[in-house]
Amino acid sequence: MGAEAENELIARCRQGEPEAWDELFDRHYAAAGRFIFQLDSDFTREDADEICQEVFLAVIRNLGSFQGESQFQTWLFRIAANKARDYRERQHAAKRGGRQKPVSLQAEDPETGLTLDPPAGAPGPDALLAHAEQAALVHGALGELDAPCREIVELRYFGDLSYEEIGAALKLNAKTVSSRLSRCLDRLEAIVRHLFARERTPAFPSNS
Repeated sequence: MGAEAENELIARCRQGEPEAWDELFDRHYAAAGRFIFQLDSDFTREDADEICQEVFLAVIRNLGSFQGESQFQTWLFRIAANKARDYRERQHAAKRGGRQKPVSLQAEDPETGLTLDPPAGAPGPDALLAHAEQAALVHGALGELDAPCREIVELRYFGDLSYEEIGAALKLNAKTVSSRLSRCLDRLEAIVRHLFARERTPAFPSNS
């Protein structure tokens, strides 16, 4: 759907047309569900569906605040990241109360930072996630990134947004998005390497 057609659809939703809401959900519900499901390796399909329902309830309540400064899906994914964070924190509290191992957190925050130019060739999370046995560690590494880095990595690799779309959402130009993303990927790689090394370290020192 083109931008003009989507703007018309959103306008119809604001006017309260039930058919327009149905069309908006049909167009974006599956993509939002995929985005949510990829945010945490501990999420089940049922978790993603529950979060997705919370997301679209928030869309219904807050569509009036959407000013069109970014694509609708970019705005939607930011709501989804917030709702996923809230859901994850509730899980964390419940599991901690039940003396179970807590899940890692990946909070989303709208503030941004980091402006250094990175070295070329930084690996993306999609490459790090190539092996299923490493997925949990990568998600744990994402949880250790600062909030601005988590946001830009999640929007790029889990939301599949372009640099221009991320820039519109974060009020940055595409060149700055590229620079900050590369720096964040450098940080993510360092955290992942540290976690992998820690996983391979014996729990007790050898007596030999």
